[in-house]
Formats: sequence, structure tokens, C-alpha cells
Amino acid sequence: MNLNTKQVEIKLREMNLCMKKLLVLTSLVGALFTACTEQVDMSDRYVYTDYTISNYLHNHEQYSEFYDLMGKVHVSSVSETTVQQLLSARGNYTIFVPTNDAIHAYLDSLVKQELIPTASWDAFTDSLTLDSIRQVIVLNSIIDGKDLNSQRYMVSDFPITQNAEIPLANMKNRKLAVHYGENTDTVSVGGSKLDVRNRDIPVSNGVIHAIDAVIAPTTNSLSDLLADILHDKTEGFYVAAMLVQACGLMDTLSREEDKVYERMYLLGQIDDFTSANGYTMDSNSYAPEHRYYGYTYFAETDEFWSNLLGKPALEITLDDIAGYLSSHNIYPDAVNDHNYTSEDNLINQFTTYHLLKARLTPDHLIYHYNERGYNYKTGELGVAMAEFYVTMGKRRLLQIFESKESGGVYLNRFPKLNNGPHDNYHEAYCEPEKEGLLIGKTNREGKNNITNAMLYPLDKLLVYDDATRNNLAKGRIRFDFCAIWPEMTNNDIRCSFIMDERHQCVCLPNDATYRYLEDVWMNETTYFYEAMGYLSDGYHNYQGDEMRIHGQLDMICRLPPVPKKGTYECRYSVTNGSTQRSIVQFYWGDDKDNLTPMGIPMDLRTGGLERRTKWSVIPSGMGWELDTDDDDYNAEVDKKLRTNGYMKGAKLYSAGTCGNSRMARDDEYSTRRILFKQTMDPDKTYYIRFKQVTDDASLQFYMDYMELVPKEVYDNPNEPEDIW
Repeated sequence: MNLNTKQVEIKLREMNLCMKKLLVLTSLVGALFTACTEQVDMSDRYVYTDYTISNYLHNHEQYSEFYDLMGKVHVSSVSETTVQQLLSARGNYTIFVPTNDAIHAYLDSLVKQELIPTASWDAFTDSLTLDSIRQVIVLNSIIDGKDLNSQRYMVSDFPITQNAEIPLANMKNRKLAVHYGENTDTVSVGGSKLDVRNRDIPVSNGVIHAIDAVIAPTTNSLSDLLADILHDKTEGFYVAAMLVQACGLMDTLSREEDKVYERMYLLGQIDDFTSANGYTMDSNSYAPEHRYYGYTYFAETDEFWSNLLGKPALEITLDDIAGYLSSHNIYPDAVNDHNYTSEDNLINQFTTYHLLKARLTPDHLIYHYNERGYNYKTGELGVAMAEFYVTMGKRRLLQIFESKESGGVYLNRFPKLNNGPHDNYHEAYCEPEKEGLLIGKTNREGKNNITNAMLYPLDKLLVYDDATRNNLAKGRIRFDFCAIWPEMTNNDIRCSFIMDERHQCVCLPNDATYRYLEDVWMNETTYFYEAMGYLSDGYHNYQGDEMRIHGQLDMICRLPPVPKKGTYECRYSVTNGSTQRSIVQFYWGDDKDNLTPMGIPMDLRTGGLERRTKWSVIPSGMGWELDTDDDDYNAEVDKKLRTNGYMKGAKLYSAGTCGNSRMARDDEYSTRRILFKQTMDPDKTYYIRFKQVTDDASLQFYMDYMELVPKEVYDNPNEPEDIW
């Protein structure tokens, strides 16, 4: 039985209470626990401060096999240090250690796979295979938290969302998913169950969890999984796999990392932004070690297709699907032929709308952080939240939505929200035709635990039809820049929970070095910093993180598509709490090489009340005022700000750390700037260019989020736009 989010939260609270009780009772009943099993040693539980991990494992017989393997596995291919030596030294490690029985069971599984004839280490005749198996067992079990105590993971530190991942990868560079069972004691990591009596064991250089099976995740990509489904005729996602193969997407969905970038990084050709390298415009900032690819596939199940078309899933053909779509007038402008690889093709347009280039884990379908009412410690939801992503193939918008009332995360859900100035921005109700598609629970077990993607089941048909486009065109499209740049999600740059300096202060190379972001072009004098502020510094930003670009900035970004042709107002979020902001000219258009300037340069130093520079702080004269009890007066203040091209920040999120009671609307530093009002076409690709107009290369160009707002929203005489 799968648990919903609320059930998981309740069980986690129960688990934490049980763990606290266990800490108190252990010293009193240690002998009793020892008598329960021959394999469990509970003596001196929770007081191993004089032990390292290696000491502890060496002194407990049930881990002798693993301890021996640690002495035969090197930390890396270029190091003579063994893992046993590493875990004998200072550090901060989380280790999921399989017992001797678990390792023997793993060897038995290799016999069944016909990799070895008998379940013995002597059965390996190939030294390379032997070394590889040893590495699988040892390196998959260890997370190196460096020197940060916040990065050793007790059970209470695990993510609370079902099948979400521990933030830090293991020493095989794989992230381990956490699964909660039906009772409070059942917790699995990487598919291996933790021993309730031998977990959360602190030692001087980390924490130890005993597990009942070797952690050995598959190395398959999404493409590999779908190919296996087709080859073996496995039901579940057979039709989904057939659609992807027909559209010629298998090669794309097999990509895992950019090997060119990887090599350049290893050769030292990708610079960090540190004083040692001559960069002194901001704090030290570190280039990503990798450039991973990632994907998310929202796919109708075979059960759905079988019920819809009235035939077994394994007998369904592409013509069956195309016939259904055509007869129901779905994608009427698409070409219904067999050229499935063309973006004009009916099957292609249907299939690619299910695919994103970002690998969205269950806890990152919506990036919850500082929205009003959200509690990141318990996962309790606050106001309704929506994310917008651009799909693969023909570029279209896909909305991901969650509210306290929705009972899960949905695609293209459009409820009526309580959005008055004194309301709570929760769902009031949702009409059946607007309820959207509930995203099912992903399977992370066995062969489904793929490397580069997430596969989510759907039990309704996902299409980009007129109703979806019309609903999108009746709402505000607010997108964090990180959401439209998949590399930020796929490489732990967006809202990273990894708290070391490398992940909290990230720099991206400009195009003169390597084009890291597919949808961004940066000249050689542009220096891109990403500062998290996530769970730490409390920036006044939507979702906590902040992009600061230095140098003589010249940067172009591809914008998301609009849902329907019409007039849209483009807005740009700015906070001016810093005295280091710059002045930037904006350009816009559909010809990337010939964009039109939009108005006069924008002074990012000017906020609601003050204009802040390196040399002075003076009144801004924008007319910003705190809201009063008089809604009519507040509306007049809003009109005055709009006349000057300004808007207050959104009431949706807090200006500062998670849980801060002051919303961005009440924060004079948090504003939105109205950049332009232009007619936009969903079949055109639009770009925005930022060009610094000052000579001071140390100043910061600030980026957070943008809004594309249809005229029906911002200029509606019957229902004025809400303040959320």
C-alpha cells in the first residue's frame, strides 16, 4: 500500500517520537534487545564517540564481510587510499552497511544472473568484474558529508516525501531514494531496509545504519528501461515505451552526462570564481562538477490504455492511438501520418507533451520553500503553488500544481482559489473539468530505479487541448528562472539542500568557456553567480535562491511559450536590499540576433522606498506604502505604482527565511517591474536580452523570477488581478 503525503507526515512524527523513546530506553533494556536476536549487538548503544566507522565495523562480527571489502576498494581510480582507511580518519560519513547475510544474499543473486557459478568470492575468474562488484557493494553504501555535521543523515534527517532522495549522492555518485513502509519502523534506503535496532548509531566520524540487502541500483537509463519493456513485452508502460520509440527519442533519453564538460572540468578548463583565479567581485563561487541530463516522463499506464481502447495493452498499435486522437479532435492541426519523428506529427505532439528535460523527484515536482504557511520541517502545505515547465518537442507549457486541498500533485489543475486581499489563497473548489491529472506514485524499486529520469503514472489522458490553453491564458504565469533552465534542476543547483559552500555558491561558465545553459547565451565578460540562501541566509527571494551576474553583462535568455495568442504583460522581480545592484537595458523579440529595446534602462537599485547605491541611500519617490485596512486606498497605491512601472511583491511568499511572517508584498525591497506589454504568439519563440549600461563591472544584475500575464488578468474590469 502506498502512503499519501499526509500519512507519511503522520508516520514520520510517530517515528521521531519512537526514536526519542528508544534513546531513553536503550540503556535500560539493551540486554533484552540482545536476547531477541543473535545478530544484534546493542551494548553501549549511542555512545560510540571514541569509535570511527572502521573501528565499529571491525569490532562487530556481523559486518566483517563488509569491513574486509572496504580494505580492498580504493576511494577512486587515482587514489591508493582504501575506503577502510578513509573511514578510519576524520570526516563526516553516513554509511548503510549490509550485514554478512545481506552480502551472501547478493552473491546468490549474481549466481542467478549467471555472473558467477557459485556464491563465493573465489568464483570470480575476472579481476575486473570482481573489483567492480566490490565497488558496487562498498561505494553505493557510503555518503561523504565532508565536514558539515548537517550532512550526516540520521533517520530524522531523511526527506519526508515518499521516494524522495537524500540530497548528497553516494560515493558511486548515485542518490538514494527513501521509502516508508506501512508501519513506523519500516524505512528503506536505495531499496534496502534499515534494521530498526541497528540504525542511527553515531560514531566520531559519522553515523551507521545496518541494512538487510546490498544497495546495488541499476545503471539503466530511461531509454534502457523502455527498451527492456518493449523487448520483454512487460505490461505497465508498454504503450508509453512504444510511443517514445516511435518518436525517435530513445537516444535522447539515454543521455546521462555531458562528457565534453566532464572532461573539461577534470582538466581544469572550467574555472571557479575565486580570488585565486582573479575574480573578486563577489564571494568565492564554484563551478558545477558535472553537467548531467535529466528527464521526467508523465505516462498513461497500460491499464488506462486498455480500458480506453478496449483491447489488451500488448496488442495496441500506433494506428489505434492515432485513430483515437484524431477521432476526438485532439491536436487537430497536427499531421496524422507515419512520420512520427516530426514535430508536426500527431503521435509526436501527443508523446512529447508528456516529457520534460528536467529530472523532477517527488519532493521537487513543486519546489516548496518560503510560500505563505509552508513548514519545511514537517512538510505541511500552505498556499496553493504552481510551477510551469516547457515540454520537449513542440514547445508548450505544462503546469504542475499542488494545494493543501488537492490531495496530491496535479498536472494542469485550475481550481477556484480564495484570492481576495484578506483570503488565504487556498482552494475554494475545483470544477470537475478543471481538476487536472493526479500524478501517480513513482516506482523506485529494482530496474525502475533508473539513473537519469523519473517515470510517473497517469490514469487520465494528458493533452494540450483548447481547454488547457484557455485555462492557462486566464491565469498569471509566474516562473522561477531556474524552472525554465533544466540544468539547474539536474545538477543540484536549484534550491540545493546540500549545505557545503560548493553547492551554496555556484558559478556558471560563460560561452567563451562552455555554454552550460541550453537556453542562455552569455558573452565573455558575463560572470554568473547562483547564491542559494536556501535554509540559510534568508534572501528576500521567491523560493530562496538568487542569481547575481557581474561583469559587463550581455546575456540572452529564451522565454517560455505563451498558451494562446494575445497581449501579455512581462514583469521582472527585483529586490534592492543590496547597494551593489546595476542598471540594465532590456531587449525583447523573436529574432535572437535583432532584439528591440524595451523602454529606458532599468535601475535595479531603486526599490519601493529607497534608491540604494554604493555611495548613498535616497528616497525613491515610487509611491510605495504598506497596505492599510482600506482596500480602496490600497488599490489606489497599486495604481500609482503601476503608473511608474512598478508593482509590489507578491503576497504569496515571505521576504526572508522560510516561516518569516512578512510577505513580499509588505517588503519595500521586493518589487516587480513592468517591462513591456506585447502581442505574443504560441507558435513563436521569444527571447529577452539583458545588457548592463554602467561601466562598473563589480555591480550585480539580479535575477529571481518573471511573470507573463495575459491581458485578461492584468486588465480585467470585472475581476481585478489578485495580489498573490
